[in-house]
Amino acid sequence: MSIGRRIWLLLLLTAMLAASCEARQLAVIVDKTNNTGGLSTMDLAKVFKFDSHKWPDGRPVILVLRDPSTPEMKTAIEKLYHMQVEEFKSLLAAHASGVIIVRSEDELLKSVEAIPGAVGLVDVYSINSRVNVLKVDGKLPLEQGYFLKGN
Repeated sequence: MSIGRRIWLLLLLTAMLAASCEARQLAVIVDKTNNTGGLSTMDLAKVFKFDSHKWPDGRPVILVLRDPSTPEMKTAIEKLYHMQVEEFKSLLAAHASGVIIVRSEDELLKSVEAIPGAVGLVDVYSINSRVNVLKVDGKLPLEQGYFLKGN
């Protein structure tokens, strides 16, 4: 293999490694009929910790989440829940009627879109026009100081 090809492969592998280690930013999404424009960090934590069971319009809050072992949920567990994964799983089990666990970002997006009152967390690059993105402390994902930026 030529030196030029080796350098090219090394650069490619370095870029792939950097991309896989890149911090994830999560977006808080709700169904299109939800008129909530944003939440404070404290109110967001209440929603995701099952302390706030209804939206301002009276609809029940339904959490749509990925499996706790996914990178997205590891960020959420750290930032929102301040728990270990096993503690988090116990919390979910105690509130099983208010949470739906999905296998993929696409399934999460479709569930939030279809279920009135649903709220979920997705990687910012998975957002589509069929859901609304909530501001957290007045900031949208990718804005400086956004709360749910991964480490």
